[in-house]
Amino acid sequence: MQGDLEKALRRLSTGAVRVTGAGRTDAGCHAAGQVASATVVTPLDPNRLQRALNAILPGDVRIIETAEVDPAFHARFDAMRRAYRYLIARRPTAIRRGYAWIHPVTADPAALDEVTRPVLGSHDFTSFSRQGSETGDARCRVTRARWSKGPGGLRFDLEADRFLYMMVRRIVSTVIRAWERGAGAREVRAILEAKDRKAAAPPAPAHGLYLMRVRYPRVGWVPKEPWNVTA
Repeated sequence: MQGDLEKALRRLSTGAVRVTGAGRTDAGCHAAGQVASATVVTPLDPNRLQRALNAILPGDVRIIETAEVDPAFHARFDAMRRAYRYLIARRPTAIRRGYAWIHPVTADPAALDEVTRPVLGSHDFTSFSRQGSETGDARCRVTRARWSKGPGGLRFDLEADRFLYMMVRRIVSTVIRAWERGAGAREVRAILEAKDRKAAAPPAPAHGLYLMRVRYPRVGWVPKEPWNVTA
């Protein structure tokens, strides 16, 4: 996406253009609400720039909001919170196979919420990160972790001040494994406290993960209205 957006912006502006995204996503994941910032010299106002970009961007990249911000704004470093969604389809489906994890989970959302409860709050999430991916602080503050029903499966919404690489996918797979084993929240809590990557389940498939929105000071959530991505 970054390369496509930079190429399009260069056609509509003068000078060099460097796009900064709000955060990386695992390879194979999706972004329903990625946020990007760039310094652009153009005669177009934000609305006209949005229309012009959408006319030349590839079909799988779309600009849904544009705004002029303070020159010091940084899409990544100014982010206060990010929201991700993970989709699970309970039955095989040709249409959704690249957009949701096909897994026959029979648990209801309330039961999965209970299993997930230990991840709420501020913790060291080393156990849920990728081996060798984090060399510094692994502490994140999770403010929302909620399961709900979709038309054909389950949705898992997770919000935090920061995320480690593969963190969401490993939380999802570990919670599902703990429920299937009947171990429940106590297993998730023990894995969290172990700070051992080998203790958690392998990550759930990347194609079920979506970056939904990003929150900024004085701006709020971007985009203002999230897409209703469902399994």
